[in-house]
Amino acid sequence: MKTKEISSLLKWHPDFFSGGQKALLAILLSAFLVSFAKAEDLLLVANKGDQTLSIINPTTGEQLAAVPEDGITGHEVVASADGKLAFVPIYGNSGVGHAGTDGDLIRVIDLETHAIVGTVNFGKGVRPHCAVVGPKNKLIYVTTELDNCIAIVDPKILQVVGSIPTGQAESHMLAISSDGKTGYTANVGPGTVSVLDMKAGKVLKIIPISKTTQRICISRDDKWVFTADQTKPQLAVIDTGKNEVARWIELPGTGYGSTTSPDGRWLLVALNTINKVGIIDLQTMKVAHLIDVPKSPQEILVRPDSQVAYVSCDASKQVAVIDLKEFKVEKLINAGRGADGLAWATSK
Repeated sequence: MKTKEISSLLKWHPDFFSGGQKALLAILLSAFLVSFAKAEDLLLVANKGDQTLSIINPTTGEQLAAVPEDGITGHEVVASADGKLAFVPIYGNSGVGHAGTDGDLIRVIDLETHAIVGTVNFGKGVRPHCAVVGPKNKLIYVTTELDNCIAIVDPKILQVVGSIPTGQAESHMLAISSDGKTGYTANVGPGTVSVLDMKAGKVLKIIPISKTTQRICISRDDKWVFTADQTKPQLAVIDTGKNEVARWIELPGTGYGSTTSPDGRWLLVALNTINKVGIIDLQTMKVAHLIDVPKSPQEILVRPDSQVAYVSCDASKQVAVIDLKEFKVEKLINAGRGADGLAWATSK
């Protein structure tokens, strides 16, 4: 309902309110309805240590539920396209490239009932990790490290319906272009990025980055892909037109998780060795702001309106909420042990 429509409702008794009171009340009612409409937005946090998924009201910071994953353990999470379900790949109890259990499941959690309502079973240990919803077809693409592949999951039938080879080991994280045609994986141990033809299901190119690389994201205009060098405090900038490293962004500490704001203005990167978040101006490709956050920042998610960023902080069991107008932490939200993967769910 628009402010103009609300104002018309106030004419039911023309003498009851003054003109100024009517205008003020219309604004307040409009703001209330906007906040009410957004009340169904949820912040999801994968807690590695607790083996739970936190479901959080992002406005109040209240944890509505901590849903046991019934598996060891989920590092990442993605919400379904309709915002009703969360998909949590059960990776295992180790870090990438290290010995440990090999997860073989994806748990499906209903965000209204706070219960597991389904499971995708790979039938063998594949260490499923990063899940991304296809921007066009709404299928779910999941990195499966031990298969050197991206698994394709149909969320309607909860089955694996295909796969895309990455041509590299330890394909840990995935980013997909906005048209859904091209994928990019950060291959940790090899220190490379695989460029994938998502429709043809094949590798287009392997781009060398460093001895070790971590995490990956793509700019909103699809021109740049970013991944963090783990041997030096720098971020690789890949030109997607040429599929090669075009330049490096110097950082004050080693980078980790990164993301771009929906408005295309900022690139945010977690600097987990110095407990800060770097905010990079995408026009200059330089760090414009540094913000202190709790220990061991992992992943960053920017709210759809580009006004607020959420930063999972592994060691503190918290999510830092950053105001992207004032460039400061406005509050801390309690999550769980090993807070890592983040997702935003909007019911449609």
